[in-house]
Amino acid sequence: MNRVAILIDGGYLLKRLGSVRPNTDTSDANAVTGDIARLISSHLHQINKVARAPHPRSLLYRAFYYDARPYLDKGHLPISKRSIDYAKTDIAKFHTTLHDNLRKMPNMAVRLGEVRRDPDSLWELKPAILQALLKGTRDFATLTDTDFRPTFRQKAVDMRIGLDIASITLKRQADTIVLVAGDSDFVPAAKLARREGVKIVLDPLWRQVDPGLFEHIDGLFSGFKNPARPTALPEDDQ
Repeated sequence: MNRVAILIDGGYLLKRLGSVRPNTDTSDANAVTGDIARLISSHLHQINKVARAPHPRSLLYRAFYYDARPYLDKGHLPISKRSIDYAKTDIAKFHTTLHDNLRKMPNMAVRLGEVRRDPDSLWELKPAILQALLKGTRDFATLTDTDFRPTFRQKAVDMRIGLDIASITLKRQADTIVLVAGDSDFVPAAKLARREGVKIVLDPLWRQVDPGLFEHIDGLFSGFKNPARPTALPEDDQ
């Protein structure tokens, strides 16, 4: 039987989800959890068109979700200098709930890196505000806390994806790896997997990929329907 591992770059998924699932409230962790389950089911249904297993879910070795732990420290806003407890922010609560939800899903592993901040660069201007300053339509004296965003940096997430691809391959835990991602950081690990006979299917969630990536994958398939031609997804069969 064809065994399948599905690896999801959570940061990339959350950036693309609003485009490919416009009816999903991407600030609702429960709604996002449901879409992740649908994404997994969609890939299993697609692969089972060839594998012909009695049930698509039986193909799944494990799904992996990669993200970073929410930043939970305290700090101060850039202009007003008011204190802020990041553990109480909506984004921290969202990620905490999402990770807890995913841990409860069958055959799901949650792999978490760290979020860090450079003490010398805690805040950055939002791009639109920076453009307005450069054009002279905004003045520095008018800047407020909402014109800035914190400079969070994820650490060790891409490394975990690469290590899992290598581990799954060398331990013969899956015959096909579906990678939900959008950049080329996975290429070295994908080369190893393909040399060892594991198929790599890339799901860029309908984002155009660099043509050079095609020599490092065995297939391209987006688990969500094309948002330009929405049709019903298969029911989640968990």
